[in-house]
Amino acid sequence: MNLPMLDPGDVRFFSGSSNRKLARAIAEHCGVPMDLTHISRFSNDNLYIQLGASVRGRKVFIVQSLSPPVNDHLMELLMMIDIASSAGAREVQAIIPYYSFARSDKKDAPRISITARLVADLLVTAGATHVMTMMLHSPQVHGFFSVPTDPLTARPTMERYFKERDLTNTIIVAPDVGAAKSAGRFADMLGLPFASGNKERISDTEVRISGLVGKTVQGFSRAIIYDDEISTGSSMLELAHVLHRSGVEEITLVCTHGVFVAGAIERLIAVPYISEIVATDTVRLPKEIRRNLTVLTVAHIFGEAIRSNYARQSIGGLFTFWRDELEGK
Repeated sequence: MNLPMLDPGDVRFFSGSSNRKLARAIAEHCGVPMDLTHISRFSNDNLYIQLGASVRGRKVFIVQSLSPPVNDHLMELLMMIDIASSAGAREVQAIIPYYSFARSDKKDAPRISITARLVADLLVTAGATHVMTMMLHSPQVHGFFSVPTDPLTARPTMERYFKERDLTNTIIVAPDVGAAKSAGRFADMLGLPFASGNKERISDTEVRISGLVGKTVQGFSRAIIYDDEISTGSSMLELAHVLHRSGVEEITLVCTHGVFVAGAIERLIAVPYISEIVATDTVRLPKEIRRNLTVLTVAHIFGEAIRSNYARQSIGGLFTFWRDELEGK
């Protein structure tokens, strides 16, 4: 489909401080400049933000990943949405490549917050009329938003990358049943078999994988571990050890959101049978980390979704979960 570019006179495109490189690439794909955003702090540490172009009567796009420092980036986003809404913007679309609070999607302990829902409510209260994000931790988070929300997927980009590789004797493995649907869909796209780990989370930095569910990995020399996010890397490390003990000689780690905190990269690349780590650019990564990774851009996916919405065309093919539900994967 030949989608139109955005009209620069009709829209404004801004970025918070979390991932300006990705924001510029999305704006470029949409055919519009990225407008300036002035961000500073008062002496008492309060944020000061000013949008650098008039938004009155226009459709406004604000790009901000909720990556570390997460709370600062969230506050920036809320303020920018509020500024645009209060200044008379026709629409305010929050483009959130990485919605980190999606991991807090249920009440699994007494007296805790379902923060994914709380932050969704805050975005709407601030004035967001539309939300676009990528690869939410679980499908139910989509339902926490009371405005139109588009959860996109990076799987087609990953599919293109891996179809150029030698996948002989390779199996796709999900760390747990929560990631099984998406990983199973990825396996189908590549025509590969699929298995899932049986994971128990002990703490934020410790997991236990007691074995595999579904197809055995016996006889496979290569495995691709597929998950939505790598944060501390504990799930990937534990599953890699389980697979290696089962005879897998070469392991590739794949995720949409490469957060890589608490020395995760150093621990992962130290494992000799982990041959490659693949992530997208939803989270801005320092140069010293990027040189140990294969980073795939998702700017074109967000750009195509924005242009499709702007042209009032369907974006169902870019959604994360709809194929999973329809096809039972």
